This record gives sequence, C-alpha cells and structure tokens, in this order.
Amino acid sequence: MEILAQVINEMKSEQGNDFSLESVNLAELERRTGISRQRLRTLKKHNFQELPHGNTGKCRPISILDGYTSVIDNLLRQGVSNSSVCYDRLSEYGYTGSLSTVKRYISDHRHLIPAKRQLVAPQGSRGHRYETHPGEAFQMDWGFVRVVDVFGDEYTAACFAMICHHCGQRYVEFFPNARQENLFIGMLHAFEYMGVPDYVLTDNMKSVVIRRDIEGHPIWQKDYETFMKAVGFRTRLCKPRHPFTKGKVERLVQFVKDNFLAGRQFFNYTDLNREALKWCISQNSRYHQCLDGVPDRIHGSDCEKRIQKLPEDMSLMYFLCPERRISFDGFINYEGRRFGVPYSYTQRTVRVLRKDETIYIYSSDLSQLLTTHDVTWSRKDRYCIDQFPPLQPEEFPTAAVTTRIMEIEYDAPALGFDKFNFGQEDR
Repeated sequence: MEILAQVINEMKSEQGNDFSLESVNLAELERRTGISRQRLRTLKKHNFQELPHGNTGKCRPISILDGYTSVIDNLLRQGVSNSSVCYDRLSEYGYTGSLSTVKRYISDHRHLIPAKRQLVAPQGSRGHRYETHPGEAFQMDWGFVRVVDVFGDEYTAACFAMICHHCGQRYVEFFPNARQENLFIGMLHAFEYMGVPDYVLTDNMKSVVIRRDIEGHPIWQKDYETFMKAVGFRTRLCKPRHPFTKGKVERLVQFVKDNFLAGRQFFNYTDLNREALKWCISQNSRYHQCLDGVPDRIHGSDCEKRIQKLPEDMSLMYFLCPERRISFDGFINYEGRRFGVPYSYTQRTVRVLRKDETIYIYSSDLSQLLTTHDVTWSRKDRYCIDQFPPLQPEEFPTAAVTTRIMEIEYDAPALGFDKFNFGQEDR
C-alpha cells in the first residue's frame, strides 16, 4: 500500500536509527493511515508487505442453488421474502436442495427486498377473541387483487375465502368479480368441501343484508334469504372494523396474498382455481402450531360431528347456474365472454354452469341441456351448432317503399272454349 509505505518512511525519518519495524507503534500507524489495528497486525507479520489473497486462483465451489438464483432474486425484488414461498417456487422448477439453503441465501441478499412502509403505533387495547365450538361456525369474506394481462392492462379479480372458526380448515376460490351469483357458487363449493355449519360469520355485504330495522335486526337480501333456507344454515353479521370476531378469515385473505399469490402466474381462472385447491389441500394437511395439530385431522375428528353434509336438492342448481338473457344474435354473456345458444330454444333466458373445462348451457327450468362449450377463455365469440335458422339470405328494403302497382283478379275461361282462346296460344 502506498500510504502505508509513505507513513513508515516518515516515521523512519523522524526517529532515525531508533526506528524498527518490529517495534513500530501500531496505534500511530492506525491514526495516520486509517487502517484497522487488526489489519496492521496481519501486515506486520509479513514485514508490511501486501501478499495476494489466499483464495486467489481458486474456483468458487458449486452451490445447489446455481441455476435457480434468478428465480429467487426476482421474488426478492417483488418483496417476497418468505422462505417457504421461495422454496415452493424453486421446487416447481426442479430445485432439490433444503429449505435452510434458501433461508441463508435470503439472509445474504436482503438488499434486494424493497423497503417496507413505516409501522404504525400499536393500538394499546386488549380484547378477547371470539370463540366457537367445533363445527359451529365458518367465516367468509372477499379479497381483491390486481391482475396484469398479456397486453399489460390491469383488472381486478375477486378471491372468495372461507375458513372453519374452530380448526382453521380453509377453502379459496377466484372469480372475475364479487357478484352475488359468484358468492353463492363459492359458498356451495366450500360447503361441498368442508360441510355445512350452524351459521356463517360475515360482514355487512350488500349481497347479504339490505339494512337493519328499528330494533337493529338485519333485513336479509331476498335471494340470500332463500339461499340460507335451501342450504340450511344461519348468518351472523359482525361489527364493522372489528377484526376480533372474524379475524381468521381476514388473516386468511392476507395469507393468500402473501403466500399463494406471491409471484403467481396463471393462464385463466380455471388454472388458478385448480392451483388454489391444491394449495388449500396442502395447507390443510400441515401442522399448525397455533392449533397444535393438523386442520384436516381436527376437522375430521371434532367438527364433522356437528356439521351437516350439503343437501342433494335440485333447487341448489339454480344457485350454481346463474341466469343469462339471450341476445338478438343468439349469444349469452358469461364471465366477459359470449357463447352461442341453439335457435330451436324459444325462451329468452338460460342457465349457465362452468365446471372444470366446460361451459354447460341449460334451459331456464334446468330440464334440458341445450349445448356445451369448451372453456378457452378467448375473447372470440363461441358459436354452437344450429345457432341460426337454415334459411337462404334475403334482402330487405333499407328505405321507405313509395312505388305502388295494382294487381287485379284474373278470370279463367270455360274449359269447353279453351281451344278458341288464341291469346293463350300466343303466350
């Protein structure tokens, strides 16, 4: 180092013959050069000569994360620092290492994580959380997420979440919007997966409650009230901005955003819901420390003693199959896409059901399956067989017809004198 050699020469000229490298004052060297005391001790062992690093020329050892660092770096730049989420994403790409290796990498590369917002001061109050018996109550809520499509445009998707208040078994499903018809579909799918409880905890949704009467009793939305009676459960409303009563489902929505949706890419809602169901099955089969058990096992041993199975009633199909009006050109609009209906069907409305990769179109009374369509999620209109009548094209006047002519009755001659009708021969 040039500065170290310069300072040593200055001290040698100042001390003259009394100067010695073996007894040089390291504190003075540190003050003049700014080099740490430990570094100066190491240099003193080699007579203040800077030697090459001991690892110079050596190759970096091969790590099991080689080839996967770009994936985990992209997740860290998006603010995803959960090691379990990063480990699951790497496993999808073929990573066979351990979770500890991922944790060490995240710890060494925290500079890639964007800065978080400043935490607010704690509320300072303490309350008792709402508790229920096994299988007594479920909690449900909506969550929303922004989706960027292939063209760079953004739109909002709705996430329906339901969780058992006692054991924490969960169900998640995604929809293009949070309409009441999608609420009914999500609840029926959740009841089919988890069972039907005594009552459901929810907030004051417009699709659930209209208002309250003078005594404070809720006035249910008429379709939701019919749905409750058909399935056989009750509903309890929670206070606004009071997470102690249904905080589990609110925490579930946040957990879905931080864990399942973190860095998620999908093709369509069918693909997204398929992955969401796999994620729910995986989470329900894991050990939860707060429960001291596995949600599936607790739900199967304790909650199922009280919950009921979803009744096999044909009336529930009316909630699974929303009604749609047929347009003048023989299409119905479902989830932002148009599907054709046969011309032979004369009613004005139909019922639509999306199941897996198929769209089923039924008659308005669900007595007849009219046609089916493959779910391609393309914006292009989907025609069906016999959607239009088999007629030849016909032109109609585009302007008012004003020209008139007269048609008169033709008197046919007697058959005995037809041979004398010379005018007919001319024709």
